[in-house]
This record gives sequence, structure tokens and C-alpha cells, in this order.
Amino acid sequence: MRPLITRAERYFEFSQLGTNWRTECLAGVTTFMTMAYIIFVNPSILHETGMPIAAVTAATCLVAALGSILMGLIARYPIALAPGMGLNAYFTYSVVKGMGIDWRIALGAVFLSGVAFVLLTAIGVRQMIVGAIPHELYAAVAAGVGLFIAFIGMKNAGLIVASPATMVGLGNLHNPTALLSLFGLLVTGALLASRVNMAILVGVLATWALAAVTGTIHWQPQPYSVGDIMATAGKLDIRGALGIGLFEIVFVFLFVDLFDNVGTLLAVGKKAGLFKGAHDVPRLNRILYCDAIATMAGATAGTSTVVSYIESSAGVAAGGRSGVTAIVTGLLFAVALFVAPLAGVIPPAATAPALIIVGSMMMTTVTEIAWHDPEIAIPAFLTMLAIPLTFSIANGLAFGFCAYTFLKIARGRFREIGWMVYLLTALFIVRFWYLGERS
Repeated sequence: MRPLITRAERYFEFSQLGTNWRTECLAGVTTFMTMAYIIFVNPSILHETGMPIAAVTAATCLVAALGSILMGLIARYPIALAPGMGLNAYFTYSVVKGMGIDWRIALGAVFLSGVAFVLLTAIGVRQMIVGAIPHELYAAVAAGVGLFIAFIGMKNAGLIVASPATMVGLGNLHNPTALLSLFGLLVTGALLASRVNMAILVGVLATWALAAVTGTIHWQPQPYSVGDIMATAGKLDIRGALGIGLFEIVFVFLFVDLFDNVGTLLAVGKKAGLFKGAHDVPRLNRILYCDAIATMAGATAGTSTVVSYIESSAGVAAGGRSGVTAIVTGLLFAVALFVAPLAGVIPPAATAPALIIVGSMMMTTVTEIAWHDPEIAIPAFLTMLAIPLTFSIANGLAFGFCAYTFLKIARGRFREIGWMVYLLTALFIVRFWYLGERS
């Protein structure tokens, strides 16, 4: 048994990464707890298309398990995968309800986008796109994502709410969710200040326990069976997707997934110290293939596009460095496949503090940005600002990318950037135009 464990430790490079089984397993649990909400949120959104909610619940757990385990086992990165927020809303409200397309045909379009991912990876286009991202934007993406997940955490905690007068405002601090979240924030912060390795996980569990004691967990389990997945599994209509020419839809799925994944990869990898930038990402092909396979599997099972989850940063903050973190997260999603309703016991108040704390940790990268140089500072600032305010990593990257290109041209230094940068800038502009037309 010991030789097998030793081989596994060598395969996952434990000694090089300075990690161990205990740390990796706890990190995997932390990642799962911060993203378990997708088990319920994704089905509730896709259900509006007419898809059976129990089937989508099972499909969500299945592909999150498959994608995360593939990422951990093959690519060996601590990045978990699951159906993406934003893309599930686009699937439901723009494609199915907005365009009147049957959900089976829409799943066929998601599958085709996965096939496109594979082809673009096989011929090296996706790798070229990743490598074309300017060095100056690496740190900005990581910091912007930090602001993004902290913003999500404060929203989930009820600490900030929508305001018709000021867009956002302070929430009701008498609300039990807000009070619990503040408790979790203080506990987690105190533990981190005391250099406790499991601070984030302990903070989540402590807040969860207090919520249970005070009776603020409102859980109503729904009828559920793993066999329910057969209502959506294999029901995708690829021929229908090809027949009505869904290039526009496939392109959106492809484009947003690509740049959301790139942003997540850069942010998580940089925070974990796994690579210096997009020009130096070990096993990049494996990462991209895992993403593509998970998306095709998701469409086949009955859910929208699968993406890398920025909540993986919580696992990295808890010490996760190897693929074991993602595998543990995947195994927990596999367990959730059979007991999905039980995951509803984890209240948002317990996970929101973890997201806020992780967001603060990711802000350390701003020190790497040359703020004295407007040519670098402006694109970096636009990237950081647009990611949380537009609720999209892809949008933030697009703003920063376009600003970087235009400033280079304005200064007469257009020869310093390659053709791929110009092509991507053009695609970003087309995307902005498309989004303007759609709105």
C-alpha cells in the first residue's frame, strides 16, 4: 500500500509543491463547500426552460464530479469544474425563452461548442489565445477576480444589496444571514491572523454550527432520485442545432467559456504559485481538454456549459496546490449525486465569509502592476474594475485587452504586439457590439 501512496505523491508532485494528503483533502472540502450552491442554483435556472429540476440536479452533480476529477487526475491542478453561472442564464433566458429554441436543441448547441473547444485545442488555437494575453494583465485579472468573489460573498451575506438610488447599498445588519456572515468573517479572520492552517474551513463549519443552533437554516428537501437524470440524459438534439444554424449561440458559449476559464486559470494558478503567467502554464493542453470533455459530457447529461470555478481559490487559500484538491471536490460532488438535497443544509451565510476572505488574499497581486506607467495602469485598472461591476471575468479581460491594444497603437508601438492580439481585440469589439445589440 505504501509504494502506491508514494507513487501517487510523486505523480502529484507533493514534495515540489510543499503539500501533503491532509492539506489537499481539507482544501478539496473547502472548495466543495464554497461551490455546493450550484447543485441547487443551476437546476432552478434551467428548470425555467421546461427541463425537469430533479434531472438537472443529478446532471449538475454528475458533471461537476466528472470535470473536477478529470482536472485533478489528468491536468493535476486544484481547479474544480461545474456548470457555469451566467452561461446557464444565457442558455435559459436568451436562447430558450428569448429565441424560442427548444432546450434539447440548445443542449445540442452546447455540445457543438464543446466539439469546437476540442478542435481549437487540437490545432493549438486555444493555446495561442491563452499565450497572447499581455503580461501586464496577469496580476490585474487575479486582483479583479479577488474583488469579484468578495463582491459575491458580500452579496450572499446580505451585507450589500441592490439600491435604485445608488445601484448598491448597505444591507440590513439586523438580518440573521448578515449577522451570521459577520460572525464567520470575524472567526475566520482571527484564525488566519493566528496562522491556523484550516482557518477557512473552520470558519465555515463554525458559522454553519451557529446557524443550526440558532435555527436560521431553512431547509426543505425535495423528492429526488439519481434515476431522474434519464429525463435529460441523451436528449440533446445535435441535428436540430445544426439544422437551424446556431452559429451565433455556439460562438457565445465558446467565447465566454474560453475567457472565463482563462481568467480563472490565471487567477487561481497565480495565487497558488503554480506558474508565472499564461506564457508558462505546464500541462495547458490537458487543462483545455478536460474543460472541453466536461462541457460535452454536461450537454449529454442535461446541463449547460461547464466551466472552471473561481471558488477554487478558497481551496488554494486553504493550502491546496495539487490535483488531489480537485479530485476530493469531485468525489464530494459524486456523493452529492446520491444525497443532493442534503447539501442544501449549508447556508450562504457559512460560505460567504470564505469568499470575502479569499478575495482579500487575491488582492496581493496589485503590487506587481506598474501603476506609474499609464500604458500598463489603465488597462490593468479597467480589468480589475470591470470584472466585479459587470459580473463577468470575460468582460473585464475584454476591457483591459482592448485598452492595452489601443494605447499601444496610440503611442506608435503597434509593432510590439502580435497578430493574435489584434485578432482578439477585434473579436472583443465584435462581442461588445453583439451584447449591445442583444440588450
